[in-house]
Amino acid sequence: MIEIKAKVHDKFAVEFKVGFVADGSGRRDNTFAINTWIFVPNSLDINPATYGKEDFYRDVKSNVRMITPVFSLRDVAGGDAVPVKLLRQSLDALKADNTKERSADYEYHVKMFAAITKSALRDETYMVEDCTVAEDAMALGDGFVDSVHLITVSYRGMADDAEAVGAGDFFSFGDEFISHLISSYAFRILARLDALPVSDRQAAVRGRVFDLIRAETAYKRRRGYVTVSGDDPAGNRRLVYRHNVLKKYISSDLYIRLDKKEDGRAVRQLYYSIAAGVAMIFATVIAFSFQRKFGNFSGPLFVALVVSYMLKDRIKDLMRYYFAHRLGRKYFDHKAAINIKEYQVGWLKEAMDFISEEHLPAEIAELRGRIPLVAAENRFFDEKIILYRKLVYIDGEELARYNEYRIDGINDILRININRFTLKMDDPQVALRMACDDGTTKVVYTDKIYYINILMQFRYGDTTEYRRFRLVVNRNGIQEIEDMSCR
Repeated sequence: MIEIKAKVHDKFAVEFKVGFVADGSGRRDNTFAINTWIFVPNSLDINPATYGKEDFYRDVKSNVRMITPVFSLRDVAGGDAVPVKLLRQSLDALKADNTKERSADYEYHVKMFAAITKSALRDETYMVEDCTVAEDAMALGDGFVDSVHLITVSYRGMADDAEAVGAGDFFSFGDEFISHLISSYAFRILARLDALPVSDRQAAVRGRVFDLIRAETAYKRRRGYVTVSGDDPAGNRRLVYRHNVLKKYISSDLYIRLDKKEDGRAVRQLYYSIAAGVAMIFATVIAFSFQRKFGNFSGPLFVALVVSYMLKDRIKDLMRYYFAHRLGRKYFDHKAAINIKEYQVGWLKEAMDFISEEHLPAEIAELRGRIPLVAAENRFFDEKIILYRKLVYIDGEELARYNEYRIDGINDILRININRFTLKMDDPQVALRMACDDGTTKVVYTDKIYYINILMQFRYGDTTEYRRFRLVVNRNGIQEIEDMSCR
């Protein structure tokens, strides 16, 4: 199946996190398709002449990563927890045989443990924040503290062994990252508890969470990790920088490096060669015909050779354009292999094109749902429509071979930067005048906005789903993203 989450990443970028979850049955063929239509107002001057494929791919960033194995917070270190067990086994193996391979394996398990802990902390925090029953929220807050204590005791209990085998840096990287996350999510839980009615139970749980934050701060200072300070801006900047670096380091084994190549290159070159051959046949036939009729060194032959040479190039270009158009329907712009360690578990293809209203599928045109005013405007100034196609194949059998942790599929994190779209926008605010009851007038300033509609079609097996999002944008950037699917 396909899962999607959308959010505003920053002022000029929107992010879509698309999860391709392989069939749990382990079947070999898991093919996912996403078609994305981006409707851009004509006034923004985004069209094939001003915004080509290279511009689009510069504005689109796609990170592909494995879906983090899912564990509840209490299962990360409690009982026969897989993450702790595998981490302990890798460290014991390194102690028995201190080689580069064993060290790399331990580093990998530190990263996986930290990444799994991060997801578990996040999910548990979401549960507390979304809980509407006060007693349940307090019980979850209590459980959060208990589970965090168990995780930190289990992980930090391996510190001496890691130092003894020269893997102290790997341990510290994971430790600092986890400690920062514990504090960050504990503050969010604290805010949720503060919103509950005051009671003895609420005060007790709040006290436990607050004590956890203070304990982590003290621990970080003992270990020499950077902590938040009210009078040290440089130190706070360093903390944010270190956390971002650690975040990328911890996630590095989950991200999949894609070596993108042109799709259908051999077939494309074959068709282009045919186009060149047809053009050459035309020029040769003209030359032979005039040579036979007027001789080898005549004026008409000279003119015919010049004209045939000119037409030959035009015929070649026209046929190249025709073949490129025909190939574009079947082939993609880029393709890339999806590899996990030494296994290729699938591939990914992508393509971008401008399309006309006539080539818009009927169901997409209906979902676009233009209001009468916009429909009237489009009779004179068409919206420009960008179609971005993506096809993903995951081999379920190969994915199942990656069995230390259960990997359900991959996440494709698509980030679209709309900075170029804002270049032709008007001033972000306009003045409106209103009449007051006392006979005076008043100037009111309001935002001048543009709507960029994004429709997405997801296909997996016999299932087809649609989502519609609308970006509210002005020259200062993205104001908000609206999920229009349920409206």
